[in-house]
Amino acid sequence: MAYVIAQPCIGVKDTACVDICPCDCIHPTKNEAGFADSPMLHIDPDHCINCGMCQEECPVRAIFPEEDLPAEWASFVERNAAYYRKSPVG
Repeated sequence: MAYVIAQPCIGVKDTACVDICPCDCIHPTKNEAGFADSPMLHIDPDHCINCGMCQEECPVRAIFPEEDLPAEWASFVERNAAYYRKSPVG
């Protein structure tokens, strides 16, 4: 399964993960419309290659492999996927 961005990203949106992602699956980027309005970044589950580079780069430790996501943040699996269902990105 894909990596998931969870609660610690809300209000932070440090884009180190965006810069290191080899498959450009983390959005919105600083240059995209909607960046300021989005409370957090999202990983596209259909394009994530499970490399783990983003997890290592995240300064607030907001990124988890789906199977390691803390139970209290389980809703972020759907939240990440939903972002890409309604966004033209991807």
